[in-house]
Amino acid sequence: MLKIVNVVGARPNFMKMAPIHRRMQHSNEFAPLLIHTGQHYDDRLSRSFFRDLGMPEPDRYLGVGSGSHAVQTAQVMVDMEKVLLEFRPDWVVVVGDVNSTLAAALAAVKLHIPIAHVEAGLRSGDRQMPEEINRILTDSIADLLFVTEKSGLDHLCAEGRHGAGVHLVGNVMIDSLVEQLPFIEQDPILESMGLRPASFALLTLHRPSNVDDPQVFAAIVEALDLLQQQIELVFPIHPRTEKMAGQFGLLARLQKMNNLRLLPPLGYLPFVRLMKNARLMLTDSGGVQEETTFFGVPCLTLRENTERPITIEMGTNRLVGSNTAAIVAASQPFLNGGTAQFQIPPLWDGQASQRIVEIFAALN
Repeated sequence: MLKIVNVVGARPNFMKMAPIHRRMQHSNEFAPLLIHTGQHYDDRLSRSFFRDLGMPEPDRYLGVGSGSHAVQTAQVMVDMEKVLLEFRPDWVVVVGDVNSTLAAALAAVKLHIPIAHVEAGLRSGDRQMPEEINRILTDSIADLLFVTEKSGLDHLCAEGRHGAGVHLVGNVMIDSLVEQLPFIEQDPILESMGLRPASFALLTLHRPSNVDDPQVFAAIVEALDLLQQQIELVFPIHPRTEKMAGQFGLLARLQKMNNLRLLPPLGYLPFVRLMKNARLMLTDSGGVQEETTFFGVPCLTLRENTERPITIEMGTNRLVGSNTAAIVAASQPFLNGGTAQFQIPPLWDGQASQRIVEIFAALN
């Protein structure tokens, strides 16, 4: 049996790892161990997602908590080294692009343990994003690279990674959507909030480039003020976003908007049900660009770039940046009844995790 350590750390990781870990558990060829670094640690950003996704309690919870990029990365490395020396796995599997992803990979490579990176090859071209650095470095030391879309293959090839070890497998985020769809449909969030399908727009906002700059954040809030005069806005606010809004004097303005509902962070099931039924999505998240593409929900990404270009080429995603006028103008066709033309990208079929497990099994 292959002894595999599956590492998660932050909210985006959970949806990607859940179907992989589950398939490994159900196979007699694997002995998977689930390690949670604790990069996201409160119930709203962590434990509720484990429950919603049907994930088991982690075999180890490292509890690293918050901190600067250097502090967080270093602490995960220190704690992961102890775990890896204890378990001595055959492989370490990391997903996505958070600090825990890179830190766990660095701990593994120093111990000569092979690494698999799920969601490899994605690039925004923006090295100001900490996630971009995490992606590039993790890919450079990983032995197996599991890719979600063709752009990932192109980037890896340009960086000298091609042939054996590089596999286009599809998108494991979509596996979680497909697996959890019956439970998503049953979630009572719409009814409890008195919302009708397509009667509201949904917003997420958390990237430092948007919420750490008071002028950028203020421009986005100005756009929200204008949009909420046209359609109800639902805003589950990230704790750090709420903190920065308070520091910049923007939280009170958000709270005064009559047609904007500020919510605490939501679990996976209620959030996806809202997203699936929204008339319009506004976000700076990477994963939300993919999920809205699968559902055909128009998505405006409040960034100048994306590491997921297929969501623009085939999906419903549009880059609009953080300019007030641009956000409002891009919203109008959808607020006036327009829909987005889209196709579901190749291999986004709910079977990516099965392909990953089969590739591992062939190595055994």
